[in-house]
Amino acid sequence: MPDSELEAELLDAERGLQAAQRAGDVAALDDLLDDHLIAVGPDGGRYAKQDDLAAHRDRTSVIDELVEEQLELLVEGGTGVTFLVARVAGRFGGSPFAARLRYTRTWIHDDDRGWRILAAHISPA
Repeated sequence: MPDSELEAELLDAERGLQAAQRAGDVAALDDLLDDHLIAVGPDGGRYAKQDDLAAHRDRTSVIDELVEEQLELLVEGGTGVTFLVARVAGRFGGSPFAARLRYTRTWIHDDDRGWRILAAHISPA
């Protein structure tokens, strides 16, 4: 259970991100991803915000299933980190996949825009 209002908002943002990924909601993803995002995917590739948005827009990245198994979070000032383990299935780079993945996401918060992901790392769990 979140200990503070910022933790509750971060939990909502993480769950909103998961919903946007499942729905392929590019507008919601655009709001949740910081313009300076750097993400390292399970393939070891380095991706920017525009790479992620284009993959969802072009449907080369499709999340058919994302089932949260474990979620932890921490907040220190305007920085938050979420640690997620999830079962994920869909298409990545146009190829089908199914995996149990571990996500570590670093979020930044400001009063105008709320929580946004600045950095992420995804690896097999």
